Amino acid sequence: MPSEASLDAEDEGLEADACGLRRVALSPQDAGVRIDKALAAQLPELSRSRLQALIAEGRVSHAGRPVADASARAEPGDYLVEIPAPAPADPEPEAIPLVVLYEDAQLIVIDKPPGLAMHPAPRSATGTLVNALLHRCGASLSGIGGVARPGIVHRIDKDTSGVVVAAKTDLAHQALSALFAAHDIERVYVALTRSAPKPGRGTIEGAIARSTHDRKKMALVKSGGRHAVTHYAVERIFGRLDKPLAARVACRLETGRTHQIRVHLASKGAPCLGDPVYGAGVPAEPVRRAVAAAGLQRQALHAMVLGFRHPTTGETLRFESPLPADMARLEELLGEL
Repeated sequence: MPSEASLDAEDEGLEADACGLRRVALSPQDAGVRIDKALAAQLPELSRSRLQALIAEGRVSHAGRPVADASARAEPGDYLVEIPAPAPADPEPEAIPLVVLYEDAQLIVIDKPPGLAMHPAPRSATGTLVNALLHRCGASLSGIGGVARPGIVHRIDKDTSGVVVAAKTDLAHQALSALFAAHDIERVYVALTRSAPKPGRGTIEGAIARSTHDRKKMALVKSGGRHAVTHYAVERIFGRLDKPLAARVACRLETGRTHQIRVHLASKGAPCLGDPVYGAGVPAEPVRRAVAAAGLQRQALHAMVLGFRHPTTGETLRFESPLPADMARLEELLGEL
């Protein structure tokens, strides 16, 4: 996803203070300046890209609330910047089995299982797709993503399954990133949802930014944030047509923001089943039993289709992944309702 594809520069050699916090007092003269720029001027040890990453992670707050958007205008007062402990600079190769859908000298396409993080992060420093790719591809992996994210062109959530592409050369990385930035990529996700969005087919449009109430969540915002567009179609209703218990929904991404589909579907009152963050509301008892019987322990979201032009040959490539076992079993059980 494009927003998920933008790779912020990694900070090197940063030494946080004992509590891992920086307190920055912005003056009235700083009002109206971009927050990341104003903070960077006061914290020369942190680059703007590093501050943007910290804001995106919900680690910058003002007046007791997380800052939602790095491009928002600063207000006078104290800002708290939380700096996490530095992660190891160089991920180690790990022999993690991968389902490879396609591979050549330029790129590799993987059918990612749920539970596999894309790259090392504070809560998943090892056992990631990057570790697996380093073992399989070695030094051929593109270095544009930085030492922690080599080859990573776009990202899907750790607990979302499905098709992802990684670059093995800098040329491929630049070309694929340009396709994502231009929205010239075919991306179709399948979600199993509580209830069903209405109408049965449509477009969800709304800017997404970090929630000001919970830094672990994204939210639709009226100002600021990043423009996000999801086209959806209900493919199957489970239960009564006039009062669906659940649904299978195909989502075609026009943009790609962090948690975009999960936020957009939840905004329509039809969150992904099993979503621990956006799944507000309790499914009907038959649906709960089906979720438990299927062994679903994550959001029911799968990146089914990825299509793009090959960066060097220009050939159109299209890859499709069937539903993984937990979602396939859940769909089967829901079909019996």
